[in-house]
Amino acid sequence: MSLPKAELHLHIEGTLEPELAFELAARNGVELPYADTDTLRKAYRFEDLQSFLNLYYELMAVLRTERDFEDLANAYLARAAAQGVRHAEIFFDPQAHLARGVEMGTVVEGLGRALEHSQAVHGVSTQLIMCFLRDESAASALETLEAAKPYLDRIVGVGLDSAEVGHPPAKFREVYEAAAAMGLRRVAHAGEEGPPEYIVEALDVLGVERIDHGLRCMESPTLVERLVRDRVPLTLCPLSNVRLRTVDVLGDHPLPAMLDAGLMCTVNSDDPAYFGGYAGDNFEAVRVALGLGEEQLRELARNSFLASFLEHDEGLRARYLAEVDAYEF
Repeated sequence: MSLPKAELHLHIEGTLEPELAFELAARNGVELPYADTDTLRKAYRFEDLQSFLNLYYELMAVLRTERDFEDLANAYLARAAAQGVRHAEIFFDPQAHLARGVEMGTVVEGLGRALEHSQAVHGVSTQLIMCFLRDESAASALETLEAAKPYLDRIVGVGLDSAEVGHPPAKFREVYEAAAAMGLRRVAHAGEEGPPEYIVEALDVLGVERIDHGLRCMESPTLVERLVRDRVPLTLCPLSNVRLRTVDVLGDHPLPAMLDAGLMCTVNSDDPAYFGGYAGDNFEAVRVALGLGEEQLRELARNSFLASFLEHDEGLRARYLAEVDAYEF
């Protein structure tokens, strides 16, 4: 669906399609434990979040050089643009690369080369958000923030991702306080597999401005009331929720009930190479499975731009919103 939209929940490492994985493996002399792209694609079937993460980190081995990260980002941006994405706030996981001996500069410089030309080449404005792995230590997160200091002119904010259960947001209070002092925007995954209390912690302890996922807020009427009152955006990822068994089938997704409750929902692709679709695919999937009408889809698209970190260019945000209003289904 080419409805103009912003993508606010997208892990760049999660856009690694099997074809590109094999191409980069050949380029870098990395041997993958899969015979071919079809065999690898069959491995993209997951029981839960952890089974996905195991493959996600395994395939990162092919990402070695600035050129690799540039190619990865360009491939995503081309696909996103074809599906109506006009603005993308892109997550990356530096700790996963640092642990493999790939330096912060290699990642940021490589991604940056694609991102700096994105508006001219793909018609997509971009921002970069550095995520901390919540199953790593808080000390490691602080070291990662320190390593990012030379590149903060290209990083707009910080996020928190990876295995959620057992790793509450409060664990990262200190690093989020440091990030806030540096003027960085703050988001965090919460309420995907973790309980509603994690969403409250992310808001109260980390001071986040957006909740990534937030699906389980619906278990707490008090929390829903707060999120509605404070207009806290939720970056939902419907196809991801089905692939990771958070929701059994897409027709059971609570998105319609969330919209009816007045929550500021957005629709995003998360890790599209692994979860069966990019941003436009997710919009089309919820339209079909949940029977969303044109005005609900338009609301989701408007929300995505309103929730984006475009305060530095309100003219651009206004232009994108006008494109949503003018779109003909």
